[in-house]
Amino acid sequence: MPEHADVVQPDFIRRQRAFAAHLRDPTRVPKPEDVEDRRMAIYRDLVFNNASALLAGNFPVIRRILPDAHWDDLIRDFFVRHRAKTPLFLELGQEFLDFLQTSRADNPRDPPFLLELAHYEWVELALQISDAEPDRACIDPSGDLLEGCPVVSPLAWNLSYRFPVHRIGPDCRPDAPPDQPTHLVVYRTPGDDIAFLEINAVTQRLLILLDEQTRHATGREVLVRIAAELGHPDPDQVIAFGAGLMEDLRTRGVLLGTML
Repeated sequence: MPEHADVVQPDFIRRQRAFAAHLRDPTRVPKPEDVEDRRMAIYRDLVFNNASALLAGNFPVIRRILPDAHWDDLIRDFFVRHRAKTPLFLELGQEFLDFLQTSRADNPRDPPFLLELAHYEWVELALQISDAEPDRACIDPSGDLLEGCPVVSPLAWNLSYRFPVHRIGPDCRPDAPPDQPTHLVVYRTPGDDIAFLEINAVTQRLLILLDEQTRHATGREVLVRIAAELGHPDPDQVIAFGAGLMEDLRTRGVLLGTML
């Protein structure tokens, strides 16, 4: 057979594709002629409503702040223009986020914070289902965070947003980002709850350096570096403050201890 020869699809596959194409975009793609519209309507409503409900559960704040018609338009646009790469329900939120980042980017009807809020909401589910696990055999949970090499939990995500996504809701819908970005650590607690901590730029830098320097630098060395970057006149003051901060982060489960 020639390399580029057309392959004739079996009839049942062609029928399935026609059926699915109509379900995705019923206003522009005709239904299969041999299916009664009353029956087809059942499938149209079932597929759309199930996906809408599932995504509303993944992105509850977005669902609350968007009017019904806007939400329905958003879900329909997702159906029409996005092609998912996974059949898993738990990964539908990632597919929706991909859609917002690509096909739906910069839609003038959408709030300017929509993509960032969607990412923040997706992070909660992603952390809940993540199977990332540190090698606890190599970690001393009670280790000295100043003299040892602190370990950042793989279930603690260090994030920055233009908008204060953790405050957005029906009563907080900013039209433009504030002057300063929002820095957050979203993490899974030892009790498997998802929590967030708003941090400043210095704490964010601390976490970045600790994550980069695991096995290579002690907590004290990282804090000395931060003091130098800040041009702080009293590095010991930065170290003392940083020591308390790292202990708080360990209590929360953001830091797991030190490398053995």
